Amino acid sequence: MTKRALITGITGQDGMYLAELLHEKGYDVFGLVAGQNNPKADLLRVTHPYVEIISGNLLDLVSLIRAVAHAKPDEVYNLGAISFVAYSWENARLTSDVTGGGVLNILEAVRFFQDSSGRDVRFYQASSSEMFGKVQEVPQTEKTLLWPRSPYGVAKVYGHYMTINYRESYGMHASSGVLFNHESPRRGPEFVTRKVSQAVARITLGLQDQIALGNLDAKRDWGFAGDYVEAMWLMLQHDHADDYVISTGETHSIRELLDIAFDEIGISDWSERVHIDPAFMRPAEVDELIGDSTKARETLGWRPKVGFDELVRMMVRHDVDDQSKRAAGAQ
Repeated sequence: MTKRALITGITGQDGMYLAELLHEKGYDVFGLVAGQNNPKADLLRVTHPYVEIISGNLLDLVSLIRAVAHAKPDEVYNLGAISFVAYSWENARLTSDVTGGGVLNILEAVRFFQDSSGRDVRFYQASSSEMFGKVQEVPQTEKTLLWPRSPYGVAKVYGHYMTINYRESYGMHASSGVLFNHESPRRGPEFVTRKVSQAVARITLGLQDQIALGNLDAKRDWGFAGDYVEAMWLMLQHDHADDYVISTGETHSIRELLDIAFDEIGISDWSERVHIDPAFMRPAEVDELIGDSTKARETLGWRPKVGFDELVRMMVRHDVDDQSKRAAGAQ
């Protein structure tokens, strides 16, 4: 029988890559979208016409119960969240409600469906390396103490432990992927990798002169989102639910990101092109985030395929092409 999957947060980069992966594997794919006039939903209908869009909101349990009952999923992937870390300080309450409380709501909706239908549903929770925050060991594993340093990180910890609780309390096949930073040309423009790739594209096209950034020495373990959604799927194919760190095991600084991005457009010295703006400094910076994905590699057979250099150049090339089309359309 054809498998059915429900994805929350389907209009984000992970949701779109995951929908493509599941469609290729023959799934019927359902996507939860908040709001009837969501412009991202209109784009999704064009780029992913095989996805059946369902209206629902992580803050509204009743809407989630209805969505799950309609989709009748074999697998639920909870990718929905307010995921921009910097914004979480500006609106800690909303971030906590959506990114944390939303996990409880979707878990409850899945549990209700299981109890009422007698069907088993496998559940995936998108946890985050931001949960490690003030890291207690390097590299970080599934057993590393969580010490979040942002409202977003705190909310993700809540959702992570709630997923574990439902697995242990109700026997649900509920797994969490502790994903380290993962990027792509579909990443939102507010994230530093996409902010850099778009700015570099505009600089090479003569559309802007500089880019304003914060801490250039911040380091992250960056991978490709298309690789990481495969890990999500693999977790739900395994007989036993568990938690897995998904990472490349390498860290790179913002400076290295700039080196590669500017090199792609033929600029070796970018010092005059970058402005340090204190407004982009985090109130509480996380320490060195680098993941140990040994468990996922050995248990799930997962491996990242796209390296950091290739990822950055892919994003810059995409944005040069995109910004060129935008500039041509404005003329």
